Amino acid sequence: MTAAFGKVGVLYGGKSAEREVSLMSGAGVCEALRSRGVDAHLFDTGTRGMVELAQERFDRVFIALHGRYGEDGTLQGALELLGIPYTGSGTMASSLAMDKIMTKRVWLEAGLPTPRYVAIADEVQVPSALEMIGLPMILKAPHEGSTLGIVRVSVAESALPAYREVRNYDAMVLAEQFITGRELTVAILGSGADAHALPVIEIVAPEGNYDYEHKYFSDDTRYLCPAPIEPAIATRVADLCVRAYRALGCEGWGRADVILDGEGRLWLLEINTSPGMTGHSLVPMAAKAIGMSYPDLCLRILEQARCKVGGEQARPA
Repeated sequence: MTAAFGKVGVLYGGKSAEREVSLMSGAGVCEALRSRGVDAHLFDTGTRGMVELAQERFDRVFIALHGRYGEDGTLQGALELLGIPYTGSGTMASSLAMDKIMTKRVWLEAGLPTPRYVAIADEVQVPSALEMIGLPMILKAPHEGSTLGIVRVSVAESALPAYREVRNYDAMVLAEQFITGRELTVAILGSGADAHALPVIEIVAPEGNYDYEHKYFSDDTRYLCPAPIEPAIATRVADLCVRAYRALGCEGWGRADVILDGEGRLWLLEINTSPGMTGHSLVPMAAKAIGMSYPDLCLRILEQARCKVGGEQARPA
């Protein structure tokens, strides 16, 4: 049955700051697909170009890239031009979701809750951002993921140094209200009316510090799946995340991050349109909670590969 997928490329590696994680994700996905009889081949977009990708004549590709040049719509646009069906969201949704500032604008227009924010283009704007947002606040690189380029500011004196640190990652800096609460994440599969949430996961990091090391390499972070929250709250979280996913036009799969504050309010933080697929990753964990194995999850995502603009569906398995 899986032979009908044809020749499958697993695009991984890339050139972003998340290359190391992508190498792990891609290797895991490729091994899983091969274990189910798929003719899968690794293709590192960080060392090989679009001409080589076209020459491979893949029937479809699984995007296991994270960050710039893989998750931000640029690769999706190239695949559209090449006519190669691919997994995940299309060019526009990928671009919007990768830009945390644009994501917030879309969500606010849709009436969805997200912490207040200010976009900072120059360090002279830091004092006004402090005044508007208050302390504590978070400074983020809008186009990075995997907790890269994020600094918490607790005292006014550290705001300018924090801005300069984050500015190393991005031309624009997002200053965001810091919300204290429980960190939740929701994996989503499907598109449009068929999009649905997997069980909610709660992330409990040492001292609340869910940084790059704790996210991918440390065993100190605890993941509670399903999250130990009331069923009614879990339903609210799942519904909100699916609405946020649809508002951006996401397709195929993704993962939304939310804070549940002490008053029971939910705050959307961001959406990942090409989440991690490593041994520490959360989408496979959520899938496992409903009895879906890692290889089955990879096949499920691969089945939905298509070109988004023309609507060309890949050959069904």
